[in-house]
Amino acid sequence: MQKPGIRLMFWSGADFEEAGLNVIGNKFKDASVFYDDVSKVKKLDLRRWLKKAWAIQWDYKNLVRRKGGWNG
Repeated sequence: MQKPGIRLMFWSGADFEEAGLNVIGNKFKDASVFYDDVSKVKKLDLRRWLKKAWAIQWDYKNLVRRKGGWNG
């Protein structure tokens, strides 16, 4: 059972190569971070992750060429 809070999950988060995101498995490319208090959210990290999420999520047409990575 998970304690109260919110888990922010990025579908392609494993490709972000960010120490602040937890990659749980090897099969999928998701990664997440858990917050139990809003004061623990780091705005600069969140902005950077959202930028990477937008770039990776919306560039799936080039996924094979990029070999799953991001070069933004």
